[in-house]
Amino acid sequence: MLKIAPSALLDHYLGISRLLAGQLDFRSAIKAVGAEVSHIIPHDHLDVCITMVNGKYHTAYETGLDTAWGEHAPAPICNSPIRSLLWGEVDQMITPDARVDHRFHFEDAFTRPIFEHNLRSRIHVPLKVEGEVIGALSCSSHQVAFYSAEDVANACSVADLLSPYFFALRAADQAKQSAIVEAEARAREEGLRLGALNLTEALERERQRIGMDLHDQTLADLTRLSRRLDRLINEEEIPGDALEPLARSLQHCMQDLREIIEEAKPSVLQLFGFAQAVENHLDRSLRDTGGETRWELVDETDGLIDTLDKTLRIALFRITQEAINNAARHAQAGHILVRLRSQALGVVIEVSDDGRGMTRPQRRSGGGIDNMMTRARLISAKFTLGPCREGKGTVVRVQLPVGPAKPKIAGDVQ
Repeated sequence: MLKIAPSALLDHYLGISRLLAGQLDFRSAIKAVGAEVSHIIPHDHLDVCITMVNGKYHTAYETGLDTAWGEHAPAPICNSPIRSLLWGEVDQMITPDARVDHRFHFEDAFTRPIFEHNLRSRIHVPLKVEGEVIGALSCSSHQVAFYSAEDVANACSVADLLSPYFFALRAADQAKQSAIVEAEARAREEGLRLGALNLTEALERERQRIGMDLHDQTLADLTRLSRRLDRLINEEEIPGDALEPLARSLQHCMQDLREIIEEAKPSVLQLFGFAQAVENHLDRSLRDTGGETRWELVDETDGLIDTLDKTLRIALFRITQEAINNAARHAQAGHILVRLRSQALGVVIEVSDDGRGMTRPQRRSGGGIDNMMTRARLISAKFTLGPCREGKGTVVRVQLPVGPAKPKIAGDVQ
């Protein structure tokens, strides 16, 4: 090979730098500089292989000839004919004839392109950044013993020029792949969240349908039956003491049904807002305690909860409702406090009591705690349950993140 003048080499190096500018991917970058590199190191085939960040795979990008190396990406480094160079075990590789060089031929080595394209004389030098091998530059010729030590030195200079640019491309590609993975994960999470909200809404619609059916049919039938029994009791031929227990049972049944209807159809919530609905439920739940249990509602949200999506409002109300029921029925509390707060990170609802506390936190009576946790999870809210700060009683806390854009559920009925 003819020796290249230093001034000509410098021009070619500057030409490579100019051609690299603006190239946004490996393939276009190597094809852009292929002709300029050929003035420094003549070749029939030129490629760069870039190792992946995990150090187990590499991808080849080539120009001059299209071989199977460029078609199999990513490929295991352990099967590469130049794996010793990629692993940093040798500083360079030069061979007069790769077809017969034992260094390129080992069990499972992917050497098919060497024979298919008659790649005989070869040079391989590492691409390094801060001492780390990030890939290799390879030049091949159909001629035997075509390259010399001077060509190896020139190849190292070209590799030093290419390495920082390819390192930046690899970092950008890694960032892009990470962004894609993160975007896909967020899309899946958003899909699950919207699916959960839709499920919550569907369950709520079903509850309201059941409530209306009970109100329109079952409760009406029981009311008529109760009136008929009242008339029978007043008739002389029917012993009143025989029917009176039945009438009393029917009255209890109707009361139970009214409570079910109220549970299934939170009309106060829809008509008057969240705070009023909670206050109404506190009053109803503690009405039968004879004043033994006092309650207090502190609303510091300035109506923020009522601006949330309907499904979110109902889910928060159900959680608050269940927490109040647990405190009223099981805590033996003298005072129940419900505090509604708004924070920078969202809405916080706390239901605390001064009762006996949770003697066995692991046991969940009746599934009420499970229900609250499930409802919180379905709306992506944080749910905590534990003792009050004073060490007496229990506090249920649910925090719902509230962003500038509130979730909208298709098919909402206003």
